[in-house]
Amino acid sequence: MSVSTKALLPGQNDNGQQTTLGVMGGGQLGRMFVHSAQQMGYFTAVLDPDVSSPAGWVSHYHIETDYLDQDGLAQLMQRSVAITTEFENVPAPALYTLGGHRTVAPSAKSVAIAQHRVKEKTHFKNCGVACAPFQAIESQEQLRLAMSHTDWFPAILKTSSMGYDGKGQVTVVSPDDLAAAWNSLKNADAILEKKLDLAFECSVIVVRGFDGQMVHFPVQKNLHRNGILAVTEVYENAIHPEIADKAVHSAKAIAQGLDYVGVLCLEFFVLANGELVVNEMAPRPHNSGHYTMNACDVSQFDLQVRSLARLPLVQPRQHSPAIMLNILGDLWFKNSAETAKTPAWAEVLALPGCHLHLYGKLEARKARKMGHLNITAATTDQVKQVALRACEILGIEAF
Repeated sequence: MSVSTKALLPGQNDNGQQTTLGVMGGGQLGRMFVHSAQQMGYFTAVLDPDVSSPAGWVSHYHIETDYLDQDGLAQLMQRSVAITTEFENVPAPALYTLGGHRTVAPSAKSVAIAQHRVKEKTHFKNCGVACAPFQAIESQEQLRLAMSHTDWFPAILKTSSMGYDGKGQVTVVSPDDLAAAWNSLKNADAILEKKLDLAFECSVIVVRGFDGQMVHFPVQKNLHRNGILAVTEVYENAIHPEIADKAVHSAKAIAQGLDYVGVLCLEFFVLANGELVVNEMAPRPHNSGHYTMNACDVSQFDLQVRSLARLPLVQPRQHSPAIMLNILGDLWFKNSAETAKTPAWAEVLALPGCHLHLYGKLEARKARKMGHLNITAATTDQVKQVALRACEILGIEAF
């Protein structure tokens, strides 16, 4: 097998083998990609070192090796005609290796930019998309320069790589605190960003094919708690149309600038003055797009499969107002209980329009993403009412 330039159809390929799509990473996003691919008739192969990875449980093939293991990568290439990734911290060198022999989307170059906050922010600026003022801190000279931006404080200091869900970052109150804050991050390459006055957060998912065709989902209004997405709301007028249009235009410009292929999520801040600025990108399906599984005629995972397999992309249609509630392991320990107890799923599923998605993780832990609950309804008022009742049952803070 080699890099394909034609559509990869499900069923038997030209070699008489079942067309198999590979994914680097065995988490919940990989699991949902596998489900979509299998629903369309593809075989799937997952590379993940965890013997009990959610995607590994359900895939035709599970290659249990490290992401840089050459034998593992060879096995993935042997099994797969095209390969994608389900989390942004897959080592870019592994994707470069795979890309030399197979169709890979997104590309190693795109993932490498998304893995480094300074490169990411620089790309945003080059695409003409506004982001928070920032300064790279990789030396004492850059540290002193960052301290000179006195009007940026309080600011946020983040490691340039490997941070997610609020990890690897610290709030810095004044320039005098910056050196100690950088030391607390072990003087790793970092970025200082001006802290902005936020009204709310939103995101948009775009999907781009190898032929440059691009489609997008509706803009999603997001609520984060402790750095982790808690609630996504997607319905008419959840976001002002002008802001939504600008977010879609900006996201497409960023994707086009990367020559991106696959599913890309752009997260934005809407400031108190109404200005829209981009925060970060995720080169994969995104937590805020999970509502698409029940509220749209095609999901983000369906389009991940299509873009990887060079199949036609269709503009998604949202048919129902939707709210997504993130389900964390904390719900198994309600009222500070020390022993895990299964949440009241039966009571939640008695509510109209509730769709439960659990990820097959064997152990519930606090702050661990265990699943999500999609709520759909005929009207915005109805979806809000049911979502708030579900929150009450599960012990999720109301929004």
